[in-house]
Amino acid sequence: MADHPKVHPIHDDVEAPNQPSAPLVSKSDNGDPENGVHPPPPPPQSTLPVNVKPPKKRRSCCCRFLCWMVSILLILIVAIGITIGILFLVLRPKIPKYSVDELSVSQFDISQNNSLSVTFNLTIIARNPNKKIGIDYRGGSHLSGWYNDTKLCEGALPKFYQGHRNTTVLSIPLSGQTQNATGLQNNLLQQLQQAGYVPLSLKVKQPVRIKLGKLKLFKITFRVRCRIVVDNLNANSSIRIRSSKCKFRFRL
Repeated sequence: MADHPKVHPIHDDVEAPNQPSAPLVSKSDNGDPENGVHPPPPPPQSTLPVNVKPPKKRRSCCCRFLCWMVSILLILIVAIGITIGILFLVLRPKIPKYSVDELSVSQFDISQNNSLSVTFNLTIIARNPNKKIGIDYRGGSHLSGWYNDTKLCEGALPKFYQGHRNTTVLSIPLSGQTQNATGLQNNLLQQLQQAGYVPLSLKVKQPVRIKLGKLKLFKITFRVRCRIVVDNLNANSSIRIRSSKCKFRFRL
């Protein structure tokens, strides 16, 4: 049996001209030939998370200490307010009252050196209207008599204790000397001729201690301002007080 002839396909293009074969060359994206050196990798791109909140910071020790101190202070203020309210309801405190009952003039003369010598004798009535509060009048008080802005005389209240619902009559001498008093004397005479009266002012500064039973509280200062109107200031004569009005306040 005869063998069939074998046909081998030809892969070369018969129509392509005969050209020398050359190695194939490929280029990278950067235009560098692939000669064994690879281009550097692209830098990594950073991506930020979307809608991510930063973590909350913890409170510092200083902030906690400050909040703690403020809370304690508020508690103390509330406790003190409650205590004062209870004491006020229990004790029912009332302010003391003062009035000038009498005024006598022992001396009201101008000397040859143009100085005015004044000696007053005051009768002051002090009233304590409180049922459970006593007033201990301490030393270091000061009382002064004034005409307008000129101080005429000064003195002091005695030390004494005033009990509950007590009325005490105080006799207080005041004396003083004013230099260059010609203008002052003329103003007083003109005041008497035109109005028929003389306005005087009394200023009192008195340290006291409030007493609740046997307990004495801290020291406070009573300040009393009295305005009195008299019909004259003649020495050794009858002086009538037309009006007397006192205002009271205190300071710790």
